[in-house]
Amino acid sequence: MSPGKDADYILGAGADEQERLRAQGDAVGPITERLLQQAGIGRGMRVLDLGCGAGDVSILLARLVGPDGEVVGVDREAAMLDKARDRISGLGLTQVSFLESDFRRLGSQLEKFDAAVGRLVLMYQADPVEAVKAAASQVRPGGVVLFQEYDSTVPPTSLLPLPLHEQVRHWIWETLRRSGTDAQMGFQLYAVFVAAGLPAPEVRAEAIVQTPATRYPGVALVRVLLPRMVEYGIATQAEVDVDTLEQRLIAERTTANATYIGQLVFGAWARLPTRASATR
Repeated sequence: MSPGKDADYILGAGADEQERLRAQGDAVGPITERLLQQAGIGRGMRVLDLGCGAGDVSILLARLVGPDGEVVGVDREAAMLDKARDRISGLGLTQVSFLESDFRRLGSQLEKFDAAVGRLVLMYQADPVEAVKAAASQVRPGGVVLFQEYDSTVPPTSLLPLPLHEQVRHWIWETLRRSGTDAQMGFQLYAVFVAAGLPAPEVRAEAIVQTPATRYPGVALVRVLLPRMVEYGIATQAEVDVDTLEQRLIAERTTANATYIGQLVFGAWARLPTRASATR
């Protein structure tokens, strides 16, 4: 990635990307919810959702903070925010609002929050340390800063050969890497938090486990990334055959009766010092 330049966010904001986010939310949502609860986010809190997209994390947060809490989602994509507002309205979650902005440029325009959280945000940042500092600047003393990120460092794991699964994983991560995405942000979370001047964070990692009974959460991502895969020469449309890909992946797992882990999801959070402890 070029210094000072964010990763090329090649996922866009169209209908396919909104479907991808829905599939991602189904796969990662329970992991995110556990992380938020472990970090102490709960009833009555005021929380900033960084890079909120179509509102999946905002909805999770709204349910955790309850009607007496408040969630403000921030994103740069107006189309995503329109989708998020429609979803929130349909669910009747009046404690959620959205702001079109780069969260790194919010400055002091908002009242301080009890927590700032971001899911799959730092991996696209030119300077993740500065992004964490910007998030922390929106949080009151004693509040929480939390990020959750994918990581491709650990090789794909299965007791039995699953060559199509490994091929799809390579297609996805190679395309993201070529666009400038940091594919190892999960393992870097601890160092990034400390470099940003935050207390040493708690760090967790969970795997997305696939069995013959589960859908492959990456198929929607492959569909969104396919034009860039072809452009980069990583795969051809015929090789991917995206319309049959999910069925072929399920068939591979089913024939082998195999369990597969393709990547880890890391989460880290830190509680900011209170004013009293900061002056000691």
